[in-house]
Amino acid sequence: MQSPTRRSILQYLGISGLLAVFPNPARSQLRGSRTMFLYTGTYTNGKSEGIYVFRFDAESGVIERVGVASGISNPSFLALDSRGQYLYAVNEVSEYRGKQTGYVTSFKVDSTNGLLTKLNEQESKGTSPCHISVDPANKFVLIANYSSGSIAVLPIRPDGSLGEAVETIQHKGSSANKQRQEGPHAHSVTLNSNGRFAFAADLGIDRVMIYRLDGANGKLTTNDPAYAQMRPGAGPRHFAIHPKKNFAYVINELDSTLTAFILDDTKGALREIETKSTLPGDFRGENSCADVHVHPSGHFVYGSNRGHDTIAIFRIDESSGKIERVGHESTRGRTPRNFLIDPAGNFLLAANQATDSIAVFQIDQKRGMLRFTDRLIDVPAPVCLKLI
Repeated sequence: MQSPTRRSILQYLGISGLLAVFPNPARSQLRGSRTMFLYTGTYTNGKSEGIYVFRFDAESGVIERVGVASGISNPSFLALDSRGQYLYAVNEVSEYRGKQTGYVTSFKVDSTNGLLTKLNEQESKGTSPCHISVDPANKFVLIANYSSGSIAVLPIRPDGSLGEAVETIQHKGSSANKQRQEGPHAHSVTLNSNGRFAFAADLGIDRVMIYRLDGANGKLTTNDPAYAQMRPGAGPRHFAIHPKKNFAYVINELDSTLTAFILDDTKGALREIETKSTLPGDFRGENSCADVHVHPSGHFVYGSNRGHDTIAIFRIDESSGKIERVGHESTRGRTPRNFLIDPAGNFLLAANQATDSIAVFQIDQKRGMLRFTDRLIDVPAPVCLKLI
């Protein structure tokens, strides 16, 4: 969470409607050999209609619109199960069916065309849910509720729909920034590769809370150690785990930094290595960070700057986990929120929320640098990008 614009969005109260899909009749330019489906979560208080579906050619970087799942209120953040059969979206609102809570919507994915069929809705058990993840066994979704500062676990039924929450944990505390850290603000919940540990970055209390997930019943227990403490006023937001080494990285929204950790995968413990700025030394404007991803090769980690409006590029020392900032690339738009790297590591797609576009970049896999492909895809208020 980061700006007055977002806070005003959180006041938007939506009522879920019917699911509609509007296909793009344009002739396809995709090669087809490595075509994937791209899903874009949005805010629907403006021009957006819901979750936008595209085809993405992982060889050429060409993107074509397929349709939109409409009648969904603020489907800001998305998650897919590991088989690509179901998609889950948080509905980032503060009231749902007369209760002070947000909600979550489940969808079935059509494997032939990527279109979505709505399955059901469930309460998120907290206000303004802003992040969702699926455990590796595809049995549970984990949700971060920003405004209420809580996290919740919902079971996935055999048909892909969601059951009522089986666990809710309320965070407590505050931190140095009196405007943004007056209380807890859970911003993400990320699971490690075997699903044993859940790492909940809480912007409001400057901690990454650590829980053990019971894969049988979805219950969370406080880990020992219970959290990793961040610098006062840092505002931890998103969390990324190295694909090959025991390293993890946290992007800090409020002080525009990236923190590297050693991750003990047997104990769930995080030990800080170092923290580096995501900004060039001569930048003097306002900025807040949003998202972080490690390249599939493990050689680089990237973070998004909103204000500087760039992707910060860091090289990872694979023996120590230390990071060296090696450059920035303009996202060709304003307020880059979420971004993604395709599984082969060839392309980076950045969602420019304030200028209604997705920018496509080619990745130099030897140096980590980004080259703009001259492709800007029109989509209203893009917030989250996911690929099957």
